[in-house]
Amino acid sequence: MSASILDVVDLEVHYSTRRGPVKAVDGVSFSVGEGETLGIVGETGCGKSTLGKAIIGVLPPGTKVRGQLRLRGNDLLHMPESQLQQIRGRDLALIFQDPMTLLNPMMTIEKHFIETIRSHERVSDEEARGRAVRVLASMGIAENRLRSYPHEFSGGMRQRIMIAMALVMNPSMLIADEPTTALDVIVEAQILDILRELREAFKMSLVLITHNLAIVAETCDRVAVMYAGKLVEVGGVMDVFKRPIHPYTQGLLASLIHLDSKKLSSIDGLPPDLIDPPSGCRFHPRCRFAQPVCIREEPRLEEYRPGQIAACHFGRDFL
Repeated sequence: MSASILDVVDLEVHYSTRRGPVKAVDGVSFSVGEGETLGIVGETGCGKSTLGKAIIGVLPPGTKVRGQLRLRGNDLLHMPESQLQQIRGRDLALIFQDPMTLLNPMMTIEKHFIETIRSHERVSDEEARGRAVRVLASMGIAENRLRSYPHEFSGGMRQRIMIAMALVMNPSMLIADEPTTALDVIVEAQILDILRELREAFKMSLVLITHNLAIVAETCDRVAVMYAGKLVEVGGVMDVFKRPIHPYTQGLLASLIHLDSKKLSSIDGLPPDLIDPPSGCRFHPRCRFAQPVCIREEPRLEEYRPGQIAACHFGRDFL
């Protein structure tokens, strides 16, 4: 793999509540290489979106964050807010799930772009507008739509606008949090094609957060499987999809529907309460292979094949 641009080491993100801390991310470590696309998958509530927000530093006040987050060696966790604001957008950008809740309904698309660009660079409105025209054109949005308001666009077009805003400063790292949520399959395919083309054109690194395994198979170089705030398996996409090691990964892949599927498969039970997660392996209450050691001891991530690691006491049984 090429030199890493993003390094996450022992990251913990705990939300404060009246019942106690919610351990949304609990000791996660991984790296993303130059020009690489890493997919982060898992069920709803496993901590994927929290991980993305932690990387870019947009968590709610009072959230406790520990560990290391480094972008090209720069410490993001202990960086002054003024410096972090300059990095956001320019070097590190995030595409949120729902564009309609993030675009200001009182502002035209043109004003959104001018505000974004001028928050990082001292340029004229005309130059900022020119940049907006060029990046929107790459998304298939004509210049005459610049003075339109968010509600005048379809969901797919709004998502294209959000991607364009994330890319207008040409960041080296893009975090895409469920970028195709609530889109139909045709628009979803168009959005994924755009992300692939832009990644190749700008040599950009991408972290794609999704629950859609098919998207990961089509788009990503590597995949990280997340469960209950922890990574349970990481590896090359084809390695993990063809020869999964962790029982949770096996369950996710078995739940996919194919043209030749004759019955539906699912993982029994629900993800645990992250205020009081299970002891040992957090997946053991739902795992059909669980043994007493799984309840007593938390498994460590271990490399079972070159580049493929998993956290399972019985990982070698699945080789």
